[in-house]
Amino acid sequence: MLHITDDQVTGLVSAADAQDVLREAFRSFGRGTSAVQERVRTQAGEVKLSTLGAVLSEQGFVGAKVYTTIAGQFRFVILLFSAEDGAPLATLDAAAVTRLRTAATTVLAARLLARRDSKTLALFGAGQQGMEHAIQLCAAFPIERILLVDPYSGAAGVETLARLCGVPVHETDSREAVLSADIVVTATRSADPLFSGDLIRAGAFVAAIGSSLPHTRELDDIALRRASMVVVDWSSQALQEAGDLVLADPCCLPPEKLVDLSQIMLKADGRRQPDDIIIYKSVGIGLQDIALAGLAYSRLVATSHAVPTQGTQQHE
Repeated sequence: MLHITDDQVTGLVSAADAQDVLREAFRSFGRGTSAVQERVRTQAGEVKLSTLGAVLSEQGFVGAKVYTTIAGQFRFVILLFSAEDGAPLATLDAAAVTRLRTAATTVLAARLLARRDSKTLALFGAGQQGMEHAIQLCAAFPIERILLVDPYSGAAGVETLARLCGVPVHETDSREAVLSADIVVTATRSADPLFSGDLIRAGAFVAAIGSSLPHTRELDDIALRRASMVVVDWSSQALQEAGDLVLADPCCLPPEKLVDLSQIMLKADGRRQPDDIIIYKSVGIGLQDIALAGLAYSRLVATSHAVPTQGTQQHE
């Protein structure tokens, strides 16, 4: 059985590759030919263990991502199996997969839901996820400037972000950022809404990707009320985990407003009116992890002619 490191994943899978394989994975999910395992969290004291997975028969892989959360730090690993005979194929360090797949899925959503002429990106949080989102969105849209809201970034963070994205980066406050932005990305661990939803400009696309806990939220009820559509990576999981939705006044989120991303991708049915405000709320699902892990494994085997060690069949 192979082990694939984060550095290998980064070398094997580009952002464009990630977007392509995730597009097909979500379409498969929408057709009902793949299945997703909801996240299960187990905690004792300050130590948390989380597991989520997927069966991607068309791609040929089954797997699960398992990770610990200790003192606010995450440590990820993916276990990948063959969908043909059930053999274990590889383990993967999953930090690179998690970083790539989250931003790539946001880009897929944005291509359908954001205005194609989006030029200003407001970014809340310039950690690994925030940085990756900015990089991928700047490659996908004609972004001319990034308005950064992050009290911890400093001059070095601003300089790094500008260099990686190839556009000017300006530190500003939440009000100015949201009032000016065509695309807003929130990549924080904030427990409370980051800004008032009445600041969102007409036609904006908002991607809230920072929280997957039911007691924390980055967006307020005003944002949800103003949105013409709230798209989630998977409603079964989002309605349990996303505090943005769990804590919302029900009148802000009638059932017809909530749409699964798989259905948007399957029908290619996105933005309808130029002035629509559209929210994409992501909590992260196993489909994304296993799709990218499978691609990285396939690329590694194809380029290195590596042959996995077959495991011995065991009873459940």
